Amino acid sequence: MNGQTGQLRVHGHFNGLKTTLLFGLMWAIIMLIWWATGGSRGTLGVYILIGLGTTFMSYWFSDRIAIASMGAREVSEAQAPELYRIVRELSARAGRPMPRIYVAPTMSPNAFATGRNEHHAAVCCTQGILQLLNERELRGVLGHELMHVYNRDILTSAVASAMATVITYLGYSLMYFGGGSRDDREGNGGGLGLIGVLASAILAPIGASLIQMAISRTREFDADEDGSRLTGDPMALASALNKIETGIGMAPMRQTAGTQSAAAMMIANPFRGEGFSRLFSTHPPTSERIARLMQMSQEMSSATQIPYQ
Repeated sequence: MNGQTGQLRVHGHFNGLKTTLLFGLMWAIIMLIWWATGGSRGTLGVYILIGLGTTFMSYWFSDRIAIASMGAREVSEAQAPELYRIVRELSARAGRPMPRIYVAPTMSPNAFATGRNEHHAAVCCTQGILQLLNERELRGVLGHELMHVYNRDILTSAVASAMATVITYLGYSLMYFGGGSRDDREGNGGGLGLIGVLASAILAPIGASLIQMAISRTREFDADEDGSRLTGDPMALASALNKIETGIGMAPMRQTAGTQSAAAMMIANPFRGEGFSRLFSTHPPTSERIARLMQMSQEMSSATQIPYQ
């Protein structure tokens, strides 16, 4: 952000193209599940409706889906005056709309932003992060989340989250309801029948994870940098990330289909990342983020020093 002009430095991240590709990937996975579970003409219309419904819901209700997956509730200014004060100040400094504010009832410390654009955006903090961080650190976190909104990251991440939730539940439902027609189950269909049902039930969550991996780690580094320029305090975010990492280690979020789909939007991986699973994390290592913020703080300090006369 340019402090004199109030203009934001926005990283676009090709989010329009990414969102289009995500929708294409979602349709491919749904059609693959349709084929694997029998591929009958009688069920094609059902899967097309599922695809159309998911496309519409992922775009139009992306913020509500993410908020609902966390069981979060919108809070008033009387209920969360500190949150409102910080978000209002930073939004005004950026010259952009103020998002709605939610609190999620979990003691695992985290935060995320969601919505299809900055006029339909929401910022959500968990109860855990509100208790863990001081005001300065919370300001650093909220600056990061607001820059996800203003960098237009939130549509891509919210759509990916919503799609991952729908596809995961579709895969789980196959375990209980099966797929295909009677002819398919008797071996006369074009798909794989029961084997396809079982394979789809396993592969659908994997597909959902691959969708979330489409969200680049670069956007986290950019939101760290831009959010710190917005607040003017990189070390506040560095301190917050260090506390959040420790807090998650002590109180990781419970893994459900909903929390797993929302994980990519959070400021830090809400689950314990161990071994091989770290390779597939949508978040860069916290230590690397902190190191960059410390370097940024040093550069900002050097830039503001008055030369000795």
